[in-house]
Amino acid sequence: MIFCGDVSATHITSDYFETCNVEALFADVLEEFKRAGSVIINLECTLTGTENTIKKFGPNLKSTVNTAKALKLAGVTACGLANNHTFDFGTVGLRDTVKALEDNGILWTGIGENEIDSRKNLVVNVDSKRIAVVAVCEHEYTYALADRIGARPYDPYDTMEDIRKAKEEADYVVVMYHGAKEYCKVPSPRVRKLCQAMVKNGANLVMTQHSHCIGCHEKYLDGEIVYGTGNFHFVKYPDRIEFNRGLMLKVDVKDNFKITYVPTVSTDTGIRLANECEREEIMGEFELMSTTLHNGEWLNLWHDFCVRNKELYENVVKNVFLASDENTYREHFAHFLDCEAHTDVWRELFKTWNHTNEMGKV
Repeated sequence: MIFCGDVSATHITSDYFETCNVEALFADVLEEFKRAGSVIINLECTLTGTENTIKKFGPNLKSTVNTAKALKLAGVTACGLANNHTFDFGTVGLRDTVKALEDNGILWTGIGENEIDSRKNLVVNVDSKRIAVVAVCEHEYTYALADRIGARPYDPYDTMEDIRKAKEEADYVVVMYHGAKEYCKVPSPRVRKLCQAMVKNGANLVMTQHSHCIGCHEKYLDGEIVYGTGNFHFVKYPDRIEFNRGLMLKVDVKDNFKITYVPTVSTDTGIRLANECEREEIMGEFELMSTTLHNGEWLNLWHDFCVRNKELYENVVKNVFLASDENTYREHFAHFLDCEAHTDVWRELFKTWNHTNEMGKV
């Protein structure tokens, strides 16, 4: 099996997806796909022709329905849809996406007609083993409601229950968690704790996505946790090298779910496998960052990341009560409260007295 990170067509790659030029899009990655019994990606864009966007902070991502055909030709067998861009073009866009995938024989998971319906796993059979895929996302614009279609939201109670049930019905359980803070290479304390709890409840592999950079990993009990798989097929930024790198996770179902990391890099038309020099650099940094989870340095890195972003959060709080009907700070404030990744930063920046009482600090 192969598990990949975030995939979205862009202004650079959209024509190649439309014409199904998979050689330009995936280069030598295609050979890896051909050898796999199952290839699962996180599809982080809507496949639709509608122009009706939802209100949100950040871009509304979409591609044409023909993108599904290109993914099928490349070898993609299933898509996780639990992410913060699934609902970018509303109900119409989401239904168009599902239809495009189904028309091309691609399985999907991570959405539902409502919150309860979204809690359905994808189960695939590889080498006589049943693998359950649990795809969830943080609360950021697209998640399903009690009476509306949307992505499967992470819940500290429901998700753990779902993982336990999945383990009862499958040989292995993989969790695709779309969340954590963008551009941060280490998890927040909350994210690390919840990922470890997922393993305790039966997950064999937990992957966090959404960070747009390769992070770190750890072996925990009988499971593997990857905090940030990086972008798989996204826009290329010439001046942001971490944005142009990703990790494919090759899982050997026959060999006790052994995981091998395969780095990829962006090209002018898509992606390719990293060459030997690039691979050594990427994996070296990946392993070096992973050591911080064991020596405690990750907490300092997390704190420093939050401090670097402090101005944004202070600015929103400062302006939220301005008397104006067009006060977007009010909506920004609400978004920060709704989305777990933002509240993680919030709590790190604004400590209560309880964190300093009796600690010899002022």
